[in-house]
Amino acid sequence: MTPFIKITLAILFFLCLLDMPYGYYQIVRLCAVVGFGILAYEAYCIEKGNLAILYIGLALLFQPFIKLALGRDIWNIVDVLLGTGLIISLIINIKKNRNT
Repeated sequence: MTPFIKITLAILFFLCLLDMPYGYYQIVRLCAVVGFGILAYEAYCIEKGNLAILYIGLALLFQPFIKLALGRDIWNIVDVLLGTGLIISLIINIKKNRNT
């Protein structure tokens, strides 16, 4: 389930770079909170506490209740960094699983 969540979130973040209606960004925030929450729980279950804390922090960043007004340019940078980071972590996990 983790690869599906990471790919889905990465695609959603990259689509945020396009000029989308405001409702799309609200859906992305909700999906990000749920997705990062699941990733945090899975990281906690495999005893990777630092990764779980990172995912919890990202869930708090995207939480839809108290919005952070970072500006479009900064959010675009955040979206690109997170989308790229999720894909890189997915590739690292695939390579690690291949070697074991």
